[in-house]
Amino acid sequence: MCIMHCALRKSMKKYSKLIIAAVIALIFIGTFVFLWQKSQPKEVVYNEFTPEVNDVRKTTIITGKIEPRNEVNIKPQISGIITELMKEPGQYVQQGEVIAKVKVIPDMGQLSSAEARVRLADINLKQATADYEREKALYDRQLVSADEYEKIRQKLHQAKEELAAAQDALQVVRDGVSKSNASASSTLVRSTISGVILDVPVKVGNSVILSNTFNDGTTIASVANMNDLIFRGNIDETEVGQLVSGMPMKITIGALQDLKFDAALEYISPKATESNGANQFEIKAAVKVTKDDKLRSGYSANAEIVLAQVEKALTIPESAIEFSGDSTFVYIIKGTGDKKDYERRAVTTGLSDGVNIEIKKGLGKQDKVRGPQVITEEKED
Repeated sequence: MCIMHCALRKSMKKYSKLIIAAVIALIFIGTFVFLWQKSQPKEVVYNEFTPEVNDVRKTTIITGKIEPRNEVNIKPQISGIITELMKEPGQYVQQGEVIAKVKVIPDMGQLSSAEARVRLADINLKQATADYEREKALYDRQLVSADEYEKIRQKLHQAKEELAAAQDALQVVRDGVSKSNASASSTLVRSTISGVILDVPVKVGNSVILSNTFNDGTTIASVANMNDLIFRGNIDETEVGQLVSGMPMKITIGALQDLKFDAALEYISPKATESNGANQFEIKAAVKVTKDDKLRSGYSANAEIVLAQVEKALTIPESAIEFSGDSTFVYIIKGTGDKKDYERRAVTTGLSDGVNIEIKKGLGKQDKVRGPQVITEEKED
């Protein structure tokens, strides 16, 4: 038994060595084959294109926003406190319509002067009344001439007018309005144009001041005609030279992606402004809207302008063009199947839209053009 057991152990050791050697040999041969396959040159495959007749347009996109052409700030004619607001943002207002009411806070110095003027006018009226009554009694008895009587009566009328004027002035200083000018009261803040109220930045109880040399005054409301809108944006100096007034534009509103509006360029700034290290020129375009278009002031928008275009041009993808200095070349495909050959040919190019480029000379519709190499990704095991 011992002899057989020892023989079996020797036999197993022998077979184990043979198996290990075989595995090592297989690994070595497999590695060699893998490296040999990797080192073999792969077939280069190129895209192929046939020239097509297309319209080529070079466009640029300008970012900006929608604004009313004329936006007016409505300000009070007197200083005081807002007692009532008659309108809210979004409402339409006619020219002359009341937006708010202001209660006057009188200046104490002006109030004292106005009150003193009333008291003095009242004293003068009493004196003129007494003089008139005395003169009239004498005139009735024909003791004074008609000319003297008429002078006294004229002074009485002047005294009455002076008292009325003083009382009106006192009411204006104290209340901001008098009986004689109640229809044109400065305490009523009225819209100066017809349009939509964009903003009412004040509340009831806020103090407001009128515009003067030292202050712009308090804005009661902003009103604009929303049927006359413009697009305002900036264009880079490299493209502004291709713009002319009247060029058509397509406006896309950021918040209304499904809607596009036509516009016409009407203003190009003669002076650049620097923005992020680049010179930008402001442009304005009139937006064509209808009554059903609910555009809002301040909407972000993009304007597309066609800077240049060519209709029915022979085109190929720009990726098939080889640029060498000032010259351009393409590779024409000769032959078929595995026996393809390529002929380098000079061509004259025209307008490019960034994808396709116009070929003016050197290429026909029947030619086939080699494009960029096809890149295939190897799958990992």
